[in-house]
Amino acid sequence: MSTSPSLTEIQVEKVTFPPTVKPPGSTKTLFLGGAGERGLEIQGKFIKFTTIGVYLEDNAVECLAVKWKGKNAAEVTESVEFFRDIVTGAFEKFVRVTMILPLTGQQYSEKVAENCVAIWKSLGIYTDAEAKAIEKFIEVFKDENFPPGSSILFTLSAQGSLTIGFSKDSSVPEAGTAVIENKLLANSVLESIIGKNGVSPVAKQSLASRLSALFNDCGEKAADNGKPESN
Repeated sequence: MSTSPSLTEIQVEKVTFPPTVKPPGSTKTLFLGGAGERGLEIQGKFIKFTTIGVYLEDNAVECLAVKWKGKNAAEVTESVEFFRDIVTGAFEKFVRVTMILPLTGQQYSEKVAENCVAIWKSLGIYTDAEAKAIEKFIEVFKDENFPPGSSILFTLSAQGSLTIGFSKDSSVPEAGTAVIENKLLANSVLESIIGKNGVSPVAKQSLASRLSALFNDCGEKAADNGKPESN
């Protein structure tokens, strides 16, 4: 059984992301891979809307280190494939989106749905199953409102289910509000944040920096374990 990587909390715009968390609908404790804000340039001014924390299961480090150990933070930050490997990796992930500015559930879900459907159609992978998953996704958010400080919570199981939860503050409930069994949707929610055109470049940089350091630690520990004991 792997031990949880030793990591620190991250503070983004007065929002604290703790070093570990037990996501809704999960029995596991995940570690903080990285965090950052999402914003847009509006009339020459950068407006920050949300803060985003991405958590990973412990075995993510070993899984990803096989290919990415030895690469520095700058190299993995620039690699689309690296973030794709996080999205598709066979380990649990958790995303917490905490509001800086108020947002309605309808505004949030329709934008995510629009992006997902556009990508799937361009790839020719939009089927009835995805259409139903998107309908359910929009339905879950329909009556929700998110004032500043409230959070949207996504738990992505290794098998591909997406558990959606909500919190009025920084607490994380044990159970989610809904579960959608659609791996493509689960992956797309995370990819929309850290993928090629991800909405939070700062979260991507944070993930790349912290994970590349962990890969090196992983290699050093393995090397130390292989050394003969001194008398």
